[in-house]
Amino acid sequence: MKRSSTVSSSRRKSRKAHFTAPSSVRRKIMSAGLSSELRSKYNCRSLPIRKDDEVMIVRGLYKNREGKVITCYRKKYCIYVDNVVREKATSAKVNVPIHPSNCVIMKLKLDKDRKALLERKDRSKEIKGKFTEEEVAMADVD
Repeated sequence: MKRSSTVSSSRRKSRKAHFTAPSSVRRKIMSAGLSSELRSKYNCRSLPIRKDDEVMIVRGLYKNREGKVITCYRKKYCIYVDNVVREKATSAKVNVPIHPSNCVIMKLKLDKDRKALLERKDRSKEIKGKFTEEEVAMADVD
């Protein structure tokens, strides 16, 4: 059932929007969940993945492998992890592309922009436009 009048529920339009998305939108699509320790520490469920994050692959052929993200290839919606490689017929080693949704971020590379993002996404803080319990209690005093 369609819920929003501004967003199309058409499969064709959704696919077109996905495959013709600009890099800024692809960054958000290429998000991965945080590990349970990071989830409880930052009160945030998922983040866009970036180059020096350490991830664990949780689905697919390379399940339970851990490593550092070498590259985020937004054009192909994939990431490359440092110790996830396969051997070609010519015995050359090549990195295997992995979709970020099949990974869990184990360790974040924090800089000032990433810290600001985590501050904004912190779910434990009060939500804009909502009242805190103290404000509701003070309103009853009047």
